[in-house]
Amino acid sequence: MNYRHAFHAGNFADLVKHAVLLRLLAELTRPGPILTIIDTHAGRGLYDLAGPEARKSGEAESGILQLMKSTNVPPAFASLIRTVSALNSDGEINRYPGSPWLIAESMRPTDRYVACELRPDEHDALRVVLRGRQNVRTFCSDGYSSAVAECPTNGRVLALVDPPFEKPDDYTRIVETLAALRRRNRDAQALVWLPIKDLETLDAFLRDLEDEVNAPMTAVEVRIRPLTDPMRMNGCAVVLVACPDIQPALHEISEWVAQTLGDGGAARVYPLSPQ
Repeated sequence: MNYRHAFHAGNFADLVKHAVLLRLLAELTRPGPILTIIDTHAGRGLYDLAGPEARKSGEAESGILQLMKSTNVPPAFASLIRTVSALNSDGEINRYPGSPWLIAESMRPTDRYVACELRPDEHDALRVVLRGRQNVRTFCSDGYSSAVAECPTNGRVLALVDPPFEKPDDYTRIVETLAALRRRNRDAQALVWLPIKDLETLDAFLRDLEDEVNAPMTAVEVRIRPLTDPMRMNGCAVVLVACPDIQPALHEISEWVAQTLGDGGAARVYPLSPQ
């Protein structure tokens, strides 16, 4: 599979990931020590919803466009709505922010951001989007390896791990990377996003996390349809590793997406126990 996030920008899974990310950053950027943010699969940072890729998939129409016109949106989406509105001041929703844009807009002047993107063309676009930002570095590199290499050995760290899952070892590498980050910096935190196609794959990944990563963790499942077709993305999950407790927001985000954007969808928030 040759993955391009431009086809999927602003879909239901982006709403979950980005609303959770913004709520988490709001906690981590309160007055306090410097925060280092490491993004393993940053993408291009800003997406054209009027472009051919987004128009071909139509996924934004049942994601961000639905969110922006809904009247029953919970407070946990307020930050994402403000950011998207600011990017589309003429009222038409034609641009959608990726995680690099959201992070760069949320971080304090003293915080640091490391954005990794393996694809040269996507990295070139990312550099343009982040040009002139203070304390921001981009790497055209393997994000798993770079996350560990760039992780400071002390101080506060948040890793955003959001691979395209086009390689068969992505699940394994996520677990290995999180374990290595925690060995390098015992205070390292992480937000992991992954698709839900079938329960067997999800459960196996969560078991591996519990076995290998020594940290408190919270899992969020958002299913937009019953898990009857393992060839489709039937939902998504987010795992928070050693993060502040933001459970009220997690419930608001996951339940709204599952119930409003789903067809027979369901949401679940629950703790994981390290072994």
